[in-house]
Amino acid sequence: MRALREKVNESLSSVLPITAIVLVLSITAAPLLPGALILFLFGAVLLVAGMGLFTLGVDISMLPMGEGVGVELAKHKRLLLPLLVCFVVGVVVTIAEPDLQVLAHQLPSIPNMTLILAVAVGVGVAMMAALLRIRFQFPLSRLLLVCYAVVFVLACFTPGNFLPLAFDSGGVTTGPITVPFIMALGIGMASMRNDKNSGSDSFGFVSLSSVGPIIAVMLLGVFFKPADSAYTMADIGDIQTTQDAAREFLAALPAYAEEVLVAVLPIVGVFVVFQLLTRRFKAHQLGRMAIGLVYAYVGLVLFLTGVNVGFMPAGQMIGSALAGGFAPWLLVLVGMVVGFFIVRAEPAVQVLTKQVEDVSNGFVTKRSVMAALSIGVACSVGLAMLRILLGFHIMVLLIPGYIVALGLTFITPSLYTNIAFDSGGVASGPMTTTFLLPLAMGACSAVGGNIMTDAFGIVAMVAMMPLITIQMLGYLGARKERAQQAKAEPALSGILYYDDSYEEEAAS
Repeated sequence: MRALREKVNESLSSVLPITAIVLVLSITAAPLLPGALILFLFGAVLLVAGMGLFTLGVDISMLPMGEGVGVELAKHKRLLLPLLVCFVVGVVVTIAEPDLQVLAHQLPSIPNMTLILAVAVGVGVAMMAALLRIRFQFPLSRLLLVCYAVVFVLACFTPGNFLPLAFDSGGVTTGPITVPFIMALGIGMASMRNDKNSGSDSFGFVSLSSVGPIIAVMLLGVFFKPADSAYTMADIGDIQTTQDAAREFLAALPAYAEEVLVAVLPIVGVFVVFQLLTRRFKAHQLGRMAIGLVYAYVGLVLFLTGVNVGFMPAGQMIGSALAGGFAPWLLVLVGMVVGFFIVRAEPAVQVLTKQVEDVSNGFVTKRSVMAALSIGVACSVGLAMLRILLGFHIMVLLIPGYIVALGLTFITPSLYTNIAFDSGGVASGPMTTTFLLPLAMGACSAVGGNIMTDAFGIVAMVAMMPLITIQMLGYLGARKERAQQAKAEPALSGILYYDDSYEEEAAS
């Protein structure tokens, strides 16, 4: 119970700021309908409870499972079996990812299963590449340079209305269920190397799994030549009483319970087969993991119900009110403030920051990574809102942004580079797709923009900016450390000089 209280307190501190911001906006610049505000407050309560249960369950179940599978795969000298397992895991967990189902419905010109299978294969291939990188100690930064070069070459041939969704796909496929498992898988594989770079090389599965879907969706755009796609904003129901709001959540609960079950079962199935073959875990460990899975399952169901039912209508209404109000430029400022705090409420971000602190033995603190993520997401949301108001193409931001991010890989310590590119996929989670994306859609609708080209792309921006801010954190930290060493060397040499002279005098 103590661990659960700590997790709930952490989630409460993450959700309270965004709740306060929405309440202030609702009585000032962006009035909300009473029904939308009631749904939002109900959703905030579910968020706190859900994230607390989910993060506790992940610590107990997902992380040991993924790490155990990774350790066993790393023991195999031959690569065929580990590569096959990585590919299967990547495909299976991606097909089950709820956010990918949502993305598929936004592309009426391509059959849903065609898109899902293509993205799943992209993730599977990316996980195989991540395994080979760890085994042969190939720098992640160099592999990412190659991958993003392919991305931007393909962008020249991809239809313009398809590009924002292609980049958004990289964020939605790394969801809260898949991220903890594949992160732990990488940590388990790298832990068997016992060299100085094994800690930093444990990161990279998430970042490569984010690039694979971008390439896959772009290839679909090139070969399918999709026609103009349309998106219809969700209808906000008429909520008159708190009972009406409660009924909305209860009505949605079974659907999200089924979605999460479909997402969890493939991972459980892979683990069951693994356990039957290896007998790695004892009975008491398996019992603990089963309890953890229940916590994670219930927590994620509550979380997704809260954000989808409670946060989405509020996001749409706030975006529409700000963009269509007396001061549209206020949308940029509000977007930055919301982005700064909302990333802290992402379930997978909590998992990533804890893993970073553990793997680096406290050298890279949870607090510093969270601060860099918050700054990055704040900047990305501000730029996305500015793009909606001015109507310029998303590539105007993505091309220079990725050039800076990839350029920083040459001057930043590899640990920070690897963390940064993993954080991009983690930061663009369900809070982004269910609050920030509706916020952008509402604003885009108010100014008469094209939702498919102007509102979509915010997930891509959220995934890009942390690459820059976290690497800058590492670069500035490395400079500070070198400066301190430079100051310490003269003092140290003086002490040694004094000690030597003292010994010479004593001898004479």
